Amino acid sequence: MKTQIPRPLPLFLLFSILLIFQSHASATPTSSSASANTTTSNIRALFLFKDVLKSNTAAIKSSGFNSLIIFGIGILDNSDIKYYSNTPGSKDIVVASGGAYVGGDALSQKVRSFKSNDTSVNRIEISMNSQHVRDLMSKPGPGTDTVLARNFVALKEAWSLDAVNNDDESLYDLANTVSFAKMLGKIGYRYTISPYTNTRFWASLQSQLNSGLKEPDLLLDRAYLQCYDGGAGNNPQSWQANLGGMKIVPLVWVTNDSKPGQGTSVSQARSKFSSWNQRAGVLAGAGYWNDYDIEKMGLSYKDYGGVLMSLFP
Repeated sequence: MKTQIPRPLPLFLLFSILLIFQSHASATPTSSSASANTTTSNIRALFLFKDVLKSNTAAIKSSGFNSLIIFGIGILDNSDIKYYSNTPGSKDIVVASGGAYVGGDALSQKVRSFKSNDTSVNRIEISMNSQHVRDLMSKPGPGTDTVLARNFVALKEAWSLDAVNNDDESLYDLANTVSFAKMLGKIGYRYTISPYTNTRFWASLQSQLNSGLKEPDLLLDRAYLQCYDGGAGNNPQSWQANLGGMKIVPLVWVTNDSKPGQGTSVSQARSKFSSWNQRAGVLAGAGYWNDYDIEKMGLSYKDYGGVLMSLFP
């Protein structure tokens, strides 16, 4: 066969291809999120309420949990990102400001260590409410060149983050939440939710964020359903139907002395998760609120994690 020398593409054609590529990239999570763990099954989650600098990292890493959600992240009206420690003796600190990480090496190294060396953890998320989201999406807006976006980029790199979790329990501003989540998707994050009520809002959010997307490229890829306290009566099967068939990760509150009646022992957790898993036609996984109570009450990470390992290996 005669060898032919390929001709260069005309400039106008190269430009058109570039525009098509950029248009597609802007509508889905960027390639930097490809390294994130995007599994939607066998999720074994633990919410970290305690200051991570004081938590038992070794026990958490070796007890079977694969997804950690760091609770207590908030954005301020000036676009700074703050970490609220929620632990006696610890201080709340700004961790990102002016487009740079400012939380210190000790905190960064501690968070990153969850996914390093001998560990079952492969995904780290930060959980936040919707305070100041509406104002910041209005001005300066959801652009990826804003200080807010650059702060989230800096925090993602410093902490090796995979996703941002929405724990909105009061505002429920759909339009601005969609804008915020899409901004996060463009800079490499996945987006997750932790609802306990208002199914209509969460269903609309899930529908808009995942429109035209399929696994493993979903922007909103996990729903951690609160099945305790205000959400004690929640049924994962019903929520799965309301969220368009999206499989649910139900959460229970471990044994605690804050609201003992809402606490769940290891054996109770196994019973609840097993029952829900059968009724819902296989859950995406399950998880717990929270590490602070496990350590305060002298409970066993391995026992609670073992339940998840046996049901969602």
